[in-house]
Amino acid sequence: MSSLRGSCVGVCRSSLAMFPLILLALSILTTAASSHPHPLDPLSPAEFIAVRAAVLASPLISDRPLTFHYVGLDEPDKTDVLSYAEARSSSSRAALPRHAFVITRAGGQSHELRVDITNATAPTVLSHAVHHGAGFPMHTIEEQFEAEALLFKHVSFVESVRRRGLDMDDVICPVFSIGWFGDAGPSESEEKGQQRLVKLVCFMAGPTPNLYARPIEGLTVVVDLDRMAIVKYRDRVVYPVPKAEGTDYRAGKVESPYNGPTPAPGVVLQPEGRGFHIDGHLVRWANWEFHAGFDMRAGTVISLASIHDVEAGARRRVLYRGFVSEVFVPYMDPAEEWYDRTFLDTGEFGLGITAFPLQHGADCPANAAYLNGYYADQDGKPVENKDTICIFERYAGDIAWRHTESAFPDRLITEARPDVSLVVRMAVSCGNYDYILDWEFKTSGTIKFVVSMTGILEMKGTDYTHADQIKQDAHGTLLSENTIGVYHDHYITYYLDLDVDGTNNSFVKNSITTKRNTAGTPRKSYWTVRRDVAETEADAQVDVNVAAADLLIVNPNKKTRMGNEVGYRVIPGGATAASVLDDDDFPQRRASYSKKQLRVTPYKRDEKWAPGLYADRSSGNDGLAMWSGRDRGIRNEDIVLWYTVGVHHIPYQDDFPVMPTMSGGFELRPANFFERNPVLKMRPPRLEYDLPTSVNCSCAGNSS
Repeated sequence: MSSLRGSCVGVCRSSLAMFPLILLALSILTTAASSHPHPLDPLSPAEFIAVRAAVLASPLISDRPLTFHYVGLDEPDKTDVLSYAEARSSSSRAALPRHAFVITRAGGQSHELRVDITNATAPTVLSHAVHHGAGFPMHTIEEQFEAEALLFKHVSFVESVRRRGLDMDDVICPVFSIGWFGDAGPSESEEKGQQRLVKLVCFMAGPTPNLYARPIEGLTVVVDLDRMAIVKYRDRVVYPVPKAEGTDYRAGKVESPYNGPTPAPGVVLQPEGRGFHIDGHLVRWANWEFHAGFDMRAGTVISLASIHDVEAGARRRVLYRGFVSEVFVPYMDPAEEWYDRTFLDTGEFGLGITAFPLQHGADCPANAAYLNGYYADQDGKPVENKDTICIFERYAGDIAWRHTESAFPDRLITEARPDVSLVVRMAVSCGNYDYILDWEFKTSGTIKFVVSMTGILEMKGTDYTHADQIKQDAHGTLLSENTIGVYHDHYITYYLDLDVDGTNNSFVKNSITTKRNTAGTPRKSYWTVRRDVAETEADAQVDVNVAAADLLIVNPNKKTRMGNEVGYRVIPGGATAASVLDDDDFPQRRASYSKKQLRVTPYKRDEKWAPGLYADRSSGNDGLAMWSGRDRGIRNEDIVLWYTVGVHHIPYQDDFPVMPTMSGGFELRPANFFERNPVLKMRPPRLEYDLPTSVNCSCAGNSS
């Protein structure tokens, strides 16, 4: 689980090959000047160009070269955005200032800048600071490939490849992050983590694109990215490179075709057209309205999600802002070449950067609409990420609600309503792994968060060719000859600034407790509910596998007609693993928040990233665990829910050579939020469409 890690597609995407930059800027600036963007809209290409111009012209950074590692929206104050959103007419909305937050590297330092781009033709640097703590910003695509190129000019590496009898043209050595291990880092010249170091990890491709199935074991190559130099090279042991046969997953390349019963292909038909509307980044569907944005680190960002309450005749807010804050993936092999594979994919490589274009009809159904994203390359120029988010209505034959009543002797009453939901999807390819990240909105008011994992396992070369040969801990499963799938974890942490019917909320644990019956009836026991309201952050750190409780975010200032506090339940789905690493282990110190699946903190504008703003080579001195350790008050406050989807992954042969998708997640479900079932008045399904049982047609999805 690391970066693009050898994907040649990254090189193709890293240049803006549309028009000369100046012509593009003039064209977009002319368009942008005539309209005001939504205050939470991601930066436009024109704004990226304006940011770049302001930073390069600023005298605050004198060192060169200067590289851009993050450029994103510096969102306005929350109170201002809420005032903007609550003004339902455009005439009553005042345009808010547009600011960008930028992290650059120059002179061996990380620089933080805030740039005013309200007038994109005259951008201004508002502030500048130098980061002096631990950690570094995200790696750029360009420096990853520059680092890889170093190795192929390295004499010792050329000899290592020759000695193994390999063809240099088939070798790929992408960049892996190396985490932080105190003073015992991977380079003798390292000074307590103050160098921006990465490893180059080598694989064989050849006749198969599945390079991860063919690792070249025994090499340790450390690169200093700031110096762009190899600072450590070691070749200590040689295992056979696994064979290419049986590893290719491409259509037409699989060894034997699928000859079982073939499922009948299906196509989504919507005779009345799509049921959702997209206006810029605002999405309206059924009773939901929300803003769908994009960020080069977080990927998809959902904001201002509100639901129309038909009974109340009002639109009610549920979520202010939400996104994936981090993806932590530690591997469990302590060998020299493996111990430091403890990736923080979001903060080290960027989910938005590694979100490649979605495949129409495969990643998303034919009825999907698509949104593009933009991010900054190393030079600060905008890169278009086409079709990075898809939005579609899902009808999978599920039921929204039903009941059949057979108590009447003269009739049978059956009422059923089909369930239709709206899905916002992004697929991220962080090297070997692919994550499909879904936000699913339901008319019942529920939001489901689904993380689906597929792609390719991280595999280790070995001498073993049969499981009977393994007499000690191999740190994984033998998947094929000379191939071990290494044990590892996945922890996907969501940042969810919930505003349930208002800004001030509380966290409640409704615990199930057993009572002895004293009522004089034959029952011996029963269970009831003990309600605990969290006063501070320490009260809101939950291991969901231990707590027999309903977990809720409630608004104590809003009550139903019956007097119940309105709220939303947090319902764990599958994938509820928590980290079992020792607390003093270095990767656990960097991601110590992974010991609990659920945490609640007070809203702070700059507390967004679970491992801290600077994740690469971070030391655990910043981030979610540290913030929540302050034990601040959270009762009847503006609070943020952090939820971690966790998986202990033991590989199996069924996961080789490419993994079938497995999924987990959680959901937010209304809890006394409505006066009654919000989909009670849903219309019965229309049955007048006379659709044939066999359809022979060509249906082209609209990609607007």
